[in-house]
Amino acid sequence: MLPAILRPFIVSLAPLLIALCLTAISSAPLRAESFAEVTRLARGQTVYFNAWGGSPSINAYIGWAGEQLKQRYGITLVHVKLTDTSEAVSRILAEKVAGKSSGGSVDLIWVNGENFASLKRDGLLRADDWAFGLPSFAYTDSKTLPAILSDFAVPTDGQESPWGRAQLVFAYDSRYAETPPRSAAALAKWIGANPGRFSYPQPPDFTGTSFLKQIALELAPDRSVFMMPAETADKDAALGPLWQWLETVHPDLWRGGTSYPANYTDMVQLLGDGELSFAMAFNPAEFSNGIASGVLPETVRSYIHQGGTLANVHFVAIPFNASASEAARVTADFLLSPEAQLRKARADIWGDPTVLAMHRLPQDMQKAFTRVVRGPATLSEAELGRTLPEPHPSWVAVIEEGWNRRFLLR
Repeated sequence: MLPAILRPFIVSLAPLLIALCLTAISSAPLRAESFAEVTRLARGQTVYFNAWGGSPSINAYIGWAGEQLKQRYGITLVHVKLTDTSEAVSRILAEKVAGKSSGGSVDLIWVNGENFASLKRDGLLRADDWAFGLPSFAYTDSKTLPAILSDFAVPTDGQESPWGRAQLVFAYDSRYAETPPRSAAALAKWIGANPGRFSYPQPPDFTGTSFLKQIALELAPDRSVFMMPAETADKDAALGPLWQWLETVHPDLWRGGTSYPANYTDMVQLLGDGELSFAMAFNPAEFSNGIASGVLPETVRSYIHQGGTLANVHFVAIPFNASASEAARVTADFLLSPEAQLRKARADIWGDPTVLAMHRLPQDMQKAFTRVVRGPATLSEAELGRTLPEPHPSWVAVIEEGWNRRFLLR
């Protein structure tokens, strides 16, 4: 037992010791010989990767990853294309309820936020901290990107591996808005002075709900309340500024607020058609891609608000009953590798920002990342550096229910 005189000293050091342990975990890769065994067992396995299938460029990237995995590791990657991640979450839950503890239909799932919180809460994920043991995890740094360890304020505990970064980015057409409004207050003034030229996707569309979270965070007297579960907060006080802002702009929205774009793709098309002056997306390269494909005019540029915009990390996770657990881990490690992350960052491939820390990479890879060509409407890493943390997932339902009650049936 510790001498009584030392106990207060040890107790005072406990938070520091825990933090040091977490730092060590977040950067310590699985021993090479151990992962070599995982790779050996993975050969010949088929990974059913459940991931959103709504983007041709993302689908093509996943196809390329499948080709590489087949050539290098003998792994077959099958992209199960989802329209909503909740489809796969529901399937995994149904399998658990049915007692199917192995041989599951999902081996790897692209996930973050509310869906991850549900999977973790219901015990639907591989329970160990497997992600911390991936060799490629050593190229990340939780000090420079804390979100790789906390998904929408929920600790990952190594149950999902980071894949890419996302940040809410606004776009404007300079033909209609010479200087874009760079705050919620300035945006409200612009909408009032230019009726019918602004809208946002209808919640529960992800981008639409994200826009509401952005405004809520900007106007909140105390943002920390959104980092805690909604049931612990005074929800009316926290969201009051958001509802007041929406009431102010609602009459001057596109079509008088009687209808909304279905999703960000529809909104980008409306920007391209000249019906809207603004759009928003979670992929910083979205608007450069739109210009390249001819959907958007060359007068479109992107920007973020002065106080920052909502940012998060997206991940891949392994269900508790995956049929090809070893191959799923090898796949996750490859998706996190510098080679795969570099290709994903290219605007002509996907344009998804990397989760890797440049100072952790070999010199040649650091230089390769600096040479990645950005499109004409893609902000630099420095410009994207101002971010706001995602609220706890429990706020999504509260915000969407409140919005439906106030605005959907008008």
